[in-house]
Amino acid sequence: MKRFFGTDGIRGYVNTYPMTADMALRLGLAAGTYFRDGKHRHKAIIGKDTRLSGYMFETALTAGLCAAGIDVYQVGPMPTPAIAFLTKNMRADIGVVISASHNPFHDNGIKFFDKNGYKLPDGVEDEIAQMVLNKDYEWDYPEADKVGRAKRIFDAPGRYIVYLKKSFPDHLSLNGLRIVLDCANGASYKIAPLALEELGAEVVTMANAPNGTNINLQCGSLHPGYVADKVREVRADIGLALDGDADRLIVVDETGTVLDGDQIMAICAEYLMAQGKLKNNTLAATSMSNMALEHFMSERGGSIIRTNVGDRYVVEAMRKFDLSLGGEKSGHLIFHDFSTTGDGLLAALQVLTIMCESGKKLSELAQKLKLYPQEMENVEVTRKPDLATVPEIQEALKNAESQLGQYGRVVLRYSGTENLCRVMVEAREEKLVKQLTKELAKVVHAALNK
Repeated sequence: MKRFFGTDGIRGYVNTYPMTADMALRLGLAAGTYFRDGKHRHKAIIGKDTRLSGYMFETALTAGLCAAGIDVYQVGPMPTPAIAFLTKNMRADIGVVISASHNPFHDNGIKFFDKNGYKLPDGVEDEIAQMVLNKDYEWDYPEADKVGRAKRIFDAPGRYIVYLKKSFPDHLSLNGLRIVLDCANGASYKIAPLALEELGAEVVTMANAPNGTNINLQCGSLHPGYVADKVREVRADIGLALDGDADRLIVVDETGTVLDGDQIMAICAEYLMAQGKLKNNTLAATSMSNMALEHFMSERGGSIIRTNVGDRYVVEAMRKFDLSLGGEKSGHLIFHDFSTTGDGLLAALQVLTIMCESGKKLSELAQKLKLYPQEMENVEVTRKPDLATVPEIQEALKNAESQLGQYGRVVLRYSGTENLCRVMVEAREEKLVKQLTKELAKVVHAALNK
């Protein structure tokens, strides 16, 4: 059965199921009921990005949580990782983020963090979902004098900036560095420039004037070409492109070349291994990361643990195997010594640390990892059966894998938040990659749109 919560919370088109005000109210009630144990006064932190619909969902969630007896602290537009940090820092029981990450403004989403700043396990989400979806559920409302209070917190950005700066070595400074920063008209539009400027950088900021409908609009981590152009124009040392909730990062070197999450992980892993700080000399990465990253780690005496797609699954593996670094090709990067979730700004500071410590340009650091050609096509689908049960897809997959042999691979998976099937092919030969991606996408489209 399809889960109510996807790989990154609940997400969808605003004012269409499940992203409606009444569902948000029930979510607040359900989460509050689940986490309330009656032992003390409980509290929740609610943050959001800059979408117009954020006001509506913030109000509805607050009402539900307060009705369940939870005190609510609203911090306004803040990056997703900031809510993870604040939840633990302020000793809250729940962290709530209202965001659809890299999606357009007409989408929104809701996700939760536990008291330690980690995303909720599938089992906990499913228990909350059962309460939400059961129309006859009888809520255990507290007495009138136990109803929660709601208040706004205005110093949250400062707390998060101090936390970020502590991840950057005291003996270093960003003086003399020119940084192009794309805030995606999203949650980081105030915090990101301030944090970098306070560390001494000259910051050329882009897409930092949100109006409620321009989040991720031709900007941010999905459109790094704009940052690349600006880096070349102003002769910057580095370009940073965040997404709407600032939990992912795409980097551009000083030549205007775009680097993805795999390349950044390689740079950081090699540096941490040299410092003796990469726990177990192992990196956690998803099934979408490039095969070249595995060879890169192996050549340096390290290894990779593969996980399902989604930074929450990367974090679960990091906790299970005691790892300090993990991430996704899409730019979710987790530095577990500092953070409990993907954090674009924190990741940027780690890259800048390596640049400052080594004295090398980013292009020089990045050239050690030569990525294999990789092609991915998002195929719109009307249904999502188990791919292993679709004969025509399995036949096409078997044929493609026989052509690739040991020097390539195919990954077919559904998006956890959209009606898409992602077709990814990777190999040493670019021509073969393009050919097989096109063929597989055609078969998938035909089979899943009947």
